[in-house]
Amino acid sequence: MAPLDPHSFTDSHHPLTTDISLSLYLDFPSATIHGVAFFILKSPHVGQLSFDTRSLSIHQVLSPITLSPLPFSLSSSPDPIKGTQLSISLPGDDVLSSFFIVFSTSPSSSALQWLSPPQTFNKKHPFVYTQCQCIHARSIFPCQDTPAARIRYSALLNVPRELSAVMSARHVDRSSPVSAEGHSHLLPGGFNSLWCSETRVVEEFQMNQPIPPYLFAFAVGELGFREVGPRTRVYSEAVNSVLDAAAKEFAGTEEMIRQGEKLFGDYDWERFDLLVLPPSFPYGGMENPRMVFLTPTVIKGDASGAQVVAHELAHSWTGNLITNMNNEHFWLNEGFTTYAERRIVEAVQGEDRAILNTGIGWKGLNEEMERFKDNLEFTKLKNNQEGVDPDAVYSEVPYEKGFQFLWRIERQIGRPAFDEFIKKYIATFKFKSIDTHTFLKFLKANVPGIEKEIDLVLWTEGTGIPPDAYEPVSNLYTKIVSLANEFKLGRMPREDEVADWRGQEWELYLENLPKVIEASQVLALDERYRLSESKDYEVKVAFLQLAIMSQCRNFYGEVEKTLKEVGRMKYLRPLYRALVQGKGKEEDKILAKRVFSEARECYHPIARGVVESIFAKHL
Repeated sequence: MAPLDPHSFTDSHHPLTTDISLSLYLDFPSATIHGVAFFILKSPHVGQLSFDTRSLSIHQVLSPITLSPLPFSLSSSPDPIKGTQLSISLPGDDVLSSFFIVFSTSPSSSALQWLSPPQTFNKKHPFVYTQCQCIHARSIFPCQDTPAARIRYSALLNVPRELSAVMSARHVDRSSPVSAEGHSHLLPGGFNSLWCSETRVVEEFQMNQPIPPYLFAFAVGELGFREVGPRTRVYSEAVNSVLDAAAKEFAGTEEMIRQGEKLFGDYDWERFDLLVLPPSFPYGGMENPRMVFLTPTVIKGDASGAQVVAHELAHSWTGNLITNMNNEHFWLNEGFTTYAERRIVEAVQGEDRAILNTGIGWKGLNEEMERFKDNLEFTKLKNNQEGVDPDAVYSEVPYEKGFQFLWRIERQIGRPAFDEFIKKYIATFKFKSIDTHTFLKFLKANVPGIEKEIDLVLWTEGTGIPPDAYEPVSNLYTKIVSLANEFKLGRMPREDEVADWRGQEWELYLENLPKVIEASQVLALDERYRLSESKDYEVKVAFLQLAIMSQCRNFYGEVEKTLKEVGRMKYLRPLYRALVQGKGKEEDKILAKRVFSEARECYHPIARGVVESIFAKHL
């Protein structure tokens, strides 16, 4: 076997899947999906074919010609990272380039979160959504779960009639179920007969552009929407207050799309719809094509949450059109997208906003260097992830060091030349998956002599932050950092100095304070500015982290409340880590374990795994 990806059983000598057709029956009471998948390979194949699965039951593999069973086997014990290998034996007498797999998910699927009505906004109906990045599509359906395998897909989702579905694909139709439609007649365990129940409805979707499996996404619940632009609807559960707040926050989306097109070329995905998920969603946003998923914590009331939308929009060119070959080259997705996001923010919201964004990122990058000081491999852009869970080493390094690398190239050759380079790069590699070597080869071919001006090897394969990285500069940025430095001398900012501050300014200020201050200073800061009550979670969590590190227990009630009401890993990581890391602190550790035991079922499986890994390291 010649692995294509350290996180996949896919063999580089085997043909990759090009098309998948799915018929899925969503069974909410059992938190399972029963499905049939029809696979088409790039070329016919004889012999063994390896697929990725995790927590799936494989009922049958069938010939498309005769529907007779094909031999298959599952590895005897799951790999803790990759899951279970599915090996299919394709016969030599009928040289096949397609086949069916009949399967069921389990309630422990790492990609799916099934929410009961009390866990949703409307408290009336259940809800389910997916999160497949980085390597979780394999827990929904068997696949070659690597970004190197770009697939087109169609899907029939059979769901309760009172619910509706959205997907990272074009919506084709919503209709009453029809017997034997799609491949539903092959469903396991009697679900083929349940398909046509009068209490069910079928939502049909089509994705005609090849995407990596981690961009497969759907959500099912009682959904509503608001129109916010010619290419954009904002969806959420059908709760007017949530829909109205989201529509207001993201009203400027069309202008961002237009600015993105000016910078990076045509928007190739037709629609750019947004779905605000329940609070358990583990990320700020997920760039699923045509249907971006968002946490409700980005609705801040001042349109600043649109910066997360700018990031997910930027992925429409860098990440979705051009994708990293595997997670060892993740910076090609996120470094480029962070650069593109800040260019869009600069065009729409102004240079000061973009520089504040960059400054917060610069601080975060420096903190990641401290986090990985004993494992410098993960301070590299191109790194070795053999035997490593990508969720466990997820960090700001690919985002911020990747951004710094591209910003360094821009400064070297000038913005106009770099803009032309990026447009050519996107046009050349669109709908392809590439690695760092391919990018560097393209860079040197199109910017002759660049390797003499910039140490490309140091930037991509070296540890730490290169000496020619650059801290941003602006009057506003410098003022905020200076005020944070003055706090160390005992001076809090005056009210007139912060009168026009929004969340980003406070976030940058808090990030630049000492990690530990006197408990009395924490109390004084909150008494004046009520930071513990901020509706901007970036500000609130930065303040609560400071309170924990400073052992100011007055705010531990707010820490517990925050850990129980949101599931975004950006907030869970620092708060749980602050509670459990370091010697002593037994009360803090007891609190962390109790809160997690009470809140864990409200977290997405990916978030649960991250908190458990923090505990495993520090407890």
